[in-house]
Amino acid sequence: MSVWKKLFTAIKGGATEAAEAVADSQALRILDQEIREAKNELRRSEESLTTILAKQKLSQQKVRDVEASIKEHEGYAIAALEQGNEDLAREVAEKIHEQEEELANEKSFLEQFDTSVVTVRKSIKGAKNNLRRMEQQVDTVKATESVQKAQTAVASRHLGAQSKMKTAAESLERIKSKQQQRQAELEAAQELASDESGDGLQAKLKAAGIGGAASSSTDDILARLKNK
Repeated sequence: MSVWKKLFTAIKGGATEAAEAVADSQALRILDQEIREAKNELRRSEESLTTILAKQKLSQQKVRDVEASIKEHEGYAIAALEQGNEDLAREVAEKIHEQEEELANEKSFLEQFDTSVVTVRKSIKGAKNNLRRMEQQVDTVKATESVQKAQTAVASRHLGAQSKMKTAAESLERIKSKQQQRQAELEAAQELASDESGDGLQAKLKAAGIGGAASSSTDDILARLKNK
């Protein structure tokens, strides 16, 4: 692979990593926005379900009313037949026929409402479960992200502290070395001053027990006094 091709590959890889870093940094914000939008859609679905439930109840009531009316008119038809009024009974029978058709249509509507309620409720339940799982995953990702950022900060501070401690220790050793050098220079200067004044030689002779009067002990003093 040529140098230029390697350079191009490196630049391309760096650009890809930069793009991924930008996408990752926006990932949580995008997820939060999608969750908010999903919640809005769920609210609209629940509002639609409420409307369907209301129409279902109205349809159920309509079915009961028509069934009651049919039963009522059947009683009228029977009464007309008992009176021998077949024409009236036929008229009532035609009314019953119309009501039975109306009842069949209303029952068809009611079945559709029942199916819609079951379908929408199932969809809402599934969406809520998915949303709950998504929120849990987002919370986990956010917590993990916070922990990792804290760990990174601690590690960075630790490395910085180690570097600072190393620098401080090196500075301390330099100070100690300079102090030892200065102390040696002071001692050497004192020795030179003693040699020049002669005090140094007397100190060395005294330390060797040569020359000079030794200090009298208590027994020497008593012996001298007795001789007097």
